[in-house]
Amino acid sequence: RNVDVQYRAQESKSSLQTATAFAEMSREDQQASYDYKDVLEKSLLFYEAQRSGKLPSDQKVTWRKDSALNDKGNDGEDLTGGYYDAGDFVKFGFQMSFSITVIAWGVLDHKEGYQTANALDDALKAIKWGTDYFIKAHTSENEFYAQVASGTMDHNYWGRPEDMTMERPAFKITTSAPGSDLAAETAAALAAASLVFQSVDSSYSATLLQHAVQLFNFANTYRGKYTDAFADFKSLPWPQKALLKSEIFVCYISSSGYEDELVWGAAWLYRATNDNSYLQVIEEVYPTIQYYIGFNWDQKAGGADVSFFSALKVLLAKLTGDSSYSTKMENYCDNMFNSQQKTPKGLIFISDWGSLSTTTYLLQICLEVSGILN
Repeated sequence: RNVDVQYRAQESKSSLQTATAFAEMSREDQQASYDYKDVLEKSLLFYEAQRSGKLPSDQKVTWRKDSALNDKGNDGEDLTGGYYDAGDFVKFGFQMSFSITVIAWGVLDHKEGYQTANALDDALKAIKWGTDYFIKAHTSENEFYAQVASGTMDHNYWGRPEDMTMERPAFKITTSAPGSDLAAETAAALAAASLVFQSVDSSYSATLLQHAVQLFNFANTYRGKYTDAFADFKSLPWPQKALLKSEIFVCYISSSGYEDELVWGAAWLYRATNDNSYLQVIEEVYPTIQYYIGFNWDQKAGGADVSFFSALKVLLAKLTGDSSYSTKMENYCDNMFNSQQKTPKGLIFISDWGSLSTTTYLLQICLEVSGILN
């Protein structure tokens, strides 16, 4: 259940942004193409099916009902809402925040595609379902709930979320147990969403930005990986972590560290605020990840390179005289398109695990690079 649906979860995240770009194509171009409007619609329906909590009256996926209405923090804080992760019913803040960042990024840079597909309203609802939960989970300036439910207990349950009765413990990051990767990624999601809602609901946009600033300050001041914050995970030897990572409280390992999330978060905060202090963080941390490549829920280096330009509108290149950010990604895309292994039908094949997700992430990044170069 978990592995199969998790593939679809990863694929859906990038499908949204890729589909919106194709929705902007001319009618003549679309005649020889797939129905990307339908792809966009179905991708958004996936998120509706993953909703947790009290569902709204306009819910389109009607077989999903209210669930996990008693999700609470350690001090009784309301943690209902948000999204379940892939095929299980744990709420992982790290993966959830990345999903919201990517959807918001697509809406910002391909709004016309959403409008053409009549999907903008549903996209805004998908973003807000996540950001409303993040606001709840951000219970104080330097405290954020990373996860609700135990992977072990959840994976031993094979029923519907509507019928769950097991305990659903909550786990948080604090100044004594920091998680820069989680906090910075959530800050990126909230900053990106604040830009989306700027012209829709200025008050809500300001609230999102306030939480984004606080969470990034938390991430930058108290540095550490969120998977090191929980004793149940930290005490295990590495081989056991690798074997049991889907069966313990923190189900995913931030294997690339937190530095890429700090750069990613700083880039989004700069785009939202034009505050030069975020550029200073980028200049400090970027050299430590400059040789990283790729873009997914754990690794943001590729996305961060693109985000510098789409967020700063080439300002960083003009300020520093350094075009290496876009040049590296341009070379990467050229190499992947020209030299990467392909399936017999021409699909770029990168990884056995979630092969479509790795390909759509690549297309998402190269789509952004194309916009920069043009």
